Amino acid sequence: MTNRKILLTSAGFETKAIADKFLDFVDKEPTSIKSLFIPTAAIFPDAIAVLPKCMDDLLNIGIPAENIKVFDLHRAMTSEELSAFDTVYFTGGSPQYLLERINDSGFRKSLCNFVDNGGIYIGVSAGSIVAAGNMPNSLGYLTASLQVHCKSGNASGAFDNGAVTQIDLTNEQSVIIRGNEYEIV
Repeated sequence: MTNRKILLTSAGFETKAIADKFLDFVDKEPTSIKSLFIPTAAIFPDAIAVLPKCMDDLLNIGIPAENIKVFDLHRAMTSEELSAFDTVYFTGGSPQYLLERINDSGFRKSLCNFVDNGGIYIGVSAGSIVAAGNMPNSLGYLTASLQVHCKSGNASGAFDNGAVTQIDLTNEQSVIIRGNEYEIV
């Protein structure tokens, strides 16, 4: 649990501060980062339309296209397969569908092992919600429920994960989880 590096956002790398936090987490040259890109939640036209922007988040910080693998959660992925990546990037869309696919495909076990061993979890919208306390059987990396795309968000700064019941994020904010430390940026 202490190795966790999680970045939960409404809209991805909307600000330089969010992109910089991601690069700080990885602590590698962008050209050597390997990322698993999971568009599974994008089942609605609005979410599908945003997929190129999500992919651009990774490409624009310098990750080569050949280092990004698209994976749609329609089969299991072993912990060994997942360990070949530095990051897992979950896009937005339907949190219910995404969580169903994470659980039904058997990906949850590999994902939890990946995150607990220092692999970086990036959530955008639905990808963030499944990591929070919004739904039964969520990933539970954040106990509070998470509201995304809010007009006004919670104040920036550290917080006690057990004491906060809801976090509202604007598109320019993120929740950063490093080990057992929680912060809104």
